[in-house]
Amino acid sequence: MKKVDIIGVPEHFNLPWHLAIEDGAFETRGINLEWTDIPEGTGRMSKMLADGETDLAIILTEGLIKSISEGNPTKIAQEYIASPLLWGIHVAQDSSYKNITELKATTAAISRYGSGSHLMAFVNAQNQGWETNDLKFEVINDLEGAIEGLTSGHADYFMWERFTTKPLVDNKTFRRLGDCPTPWPCFVIAVTDCFVQENKSMLRHILEVINMYTAEFKMIPSIDRTIANRYGQQLEDVKVWLSKTTWGQKQISKDDLINVQMRLISLGLLTDIKENEVFLLD
Repeated sequence: MKKVDIIGVPEHFNLPWHLAIEDGAFETRGINLEWTDIPEGTGRMSKMLADGETDLAIILTEGLIKSISEGNPTKIAQEYIASPLLWGIHVAQDSSYKNITELKATTAAISRYGSGSHLMAFVNAQNQGWETNDLKFEVINDLEGAIEGLTSGHADYFMWERFTTKPLVDNKTFRRLGDCPTPWPCFVIAVTDCFVQENKSMLRHILEVINMYTAEFKMIPSIDRTIANRYGQQLEDVKVWLSKTTWGQKQISKDDLINVQMRLISLGLLTDIKENEVFLLD
């Protein structure tokens, strides 16, 4: 049986992978798929892909495109979440900030440079009409680091997926000032060039299994309760999240690929648009 390493954030988006692994769906195809949670997010996952520490990753679209543009020997196998990600903009509960506009020229907590929290701080700044060169950052590694960073005052605000952080809003650790959605499909399945070269048929089997699970995911009886219990979410929040989330079973569109690159160029995070084959599997 072939061992395959896959990584992703420990969030509800990735439950279909865990269900498929628990059901033995990959084992029936001779694949020992080993999942590792990476709470630090896209920045660290990009480095792990580049360093050959994993075979696949479920990773934020914009972060992976930036990383591939900078030489990461990785490809996009296909979309994973076809809908936008809703980034909540959070401050500490006792913070004096009451409005997103007040965050101009303050310090954003980010999990890592090149991470989604880093890149989306630029997107939010551009949306607000701020000068992106004025952005300041404090690296906090993960969600626990964000709690410490905001409550201690080392950082002023933090952007993270709003439903993941909702329990921290409910228990009054954070206050959410607003949201910033990604203007593109938010998660893709990344695969290293090395893995593809040696295991193209195995990758096809992996994608067939996960696409079957994601296509049927919302039809699983009481899936909203399962998610709420497994991830410590309120049932009503899970229902809203499910209504806004669409899993993809095909390759990301070339229009979306260009859209992400153009936005990153406008933010000064990329210098040029690269050919589709740089990013996509044949």
